[in-house]
Amino acid sequence: MSHLDKYKFRRDLEEIEAAAGRGTELVTVYVPPDKLISDVANYLRGEYSQSSNIKSQSTRKHVQGAIESILQRLKYYKQAPPNGLVFFTGHKAIGADQTAMVAYVLEPPEPVPSFLYRCDSKFFTEPLHDMLVEKQTYALVVIDQAEATLGLLRGKRIETLKNVQSQVPRKHRMGGQSAHRFERLHEQAVHEFFKKIGDLMTDAFLSRDLAGILVAGPGYTKEEFAKGGYIHHELMKKIITPFFDVGYTDENGLREIIEAARPVLTGLDLMREKELVQRLMEEIRKPEGGLAAYGESQVRHAVELGAVDLLLISEGLRKVRAKVVCANCGYTNEGTYDRDRSLGPCPNCGQERLAASEQRDLVEELTEKAIPMGSKVELVSRDSEEGDLFLKAFAGLAAILRYRVT
Repeated sequence: MSHLDKYKFRRDLEEIEAAAGRGTELVTVYVPPDKLISDVANYLRGEYSQSSNIKSQSTRKHVQGAIESILQRLKYYKQAPPNGLVFFTGHKAIGADQTAMVAYVLEPPEPVPSFLYRCDSKFFTEPLHDMLVEKQTYALVVIDQAEATLGLLRGKRIETLKNVQSQVPRKHRMGGQSAHRFERLHEQAVHEFFKKIGDLMTDAFLSRDLAGILVAGPGYTKEEFAKGGYIHHELMKKIITPFFDVGYTDENGLREIIEAARPVLTGLDLMREKELVQRLMEEIRKPEGGLAAYGESQVRHAVELGAVDLLLISEGLRKVRAKVVCANCGYTNEGTYDRDRSLGPCPNCGQERLAASEQRDLVEELTEKAIPMGSKVELVSRDSEEGDLFLKAFAGLAAILRYRVT
């Protein structure tokens, strides 16, 4: 599944999850790839028959209407696609005690594991979110003698699991203690601290399917810990060497380790996004902005001229490109508007009579303009620090150009 396909899939999920029924009027059906369509149809006919027992007349009517809709759509399939099918059909509440019929059919990014029928006030989407989660997970450990932090890198997200402060005395001797006794107490405290961190690693990481474990810290402490027999033997097999030098052992250290381990993590989407945003920033820092464009008007102009080498779009954009017409004065305009928000008053007559036509998702609309021009298109998620910065600082839209445009 391409990044654009994933964007469309997530956008559809948002719309599906926003729907709410007045009662248990929303029907969800998951069809595995190996399930016979005839078996699914027979099951739904049985549910249709059972739904005649629903006491509420409107709920009964809406549930039966949803099942009929799915049965009609099933007729277009001789067999389920390679990953199966998911149907979301029913009547959602639209206010003023009114409802509207909605129907979605999705082909998921991974095979549907089992057949499911559910009738509820919300559509059941949890299995689809699980399919979108990045499967590669790295364990992160930053440690010195004073502190340690454990975390996870899941796809593009860094998650802090545990921060532990040690009770190891500092390297100066307390009054009245011999140097030998102090050194022995210090070594014992370090040993106990390392043993505690090793146990925490076992609890946090042993049951997980990890792509690797990154160990970092300032100085030689990380090597003492990693090679000192404190880490479970099964986890030791997943340690990625060499160990990495970082200046911090708190949450900042977890972010540092990702930068330090960049050569190891080259194939991850997180690294891809960091490199894309950093490349954009390098162009912007050049005299007169280099070969960078940002803001919709500049980027759109460059796309239409064929001047865009790389178009960067945030997956967090929720805007549409639409033609609007005022029913009162006939004013027309083509522009970009926030999805699911009022168009506001007509700028010509001031009346709230604007209506949108020929509405397109902005991400899809710009992508379809750019690709025929030979431009590369990259979608940047909000999950990484760079991705979040890109959306906030550049409104989620920028380009690296082939040549300067005016």
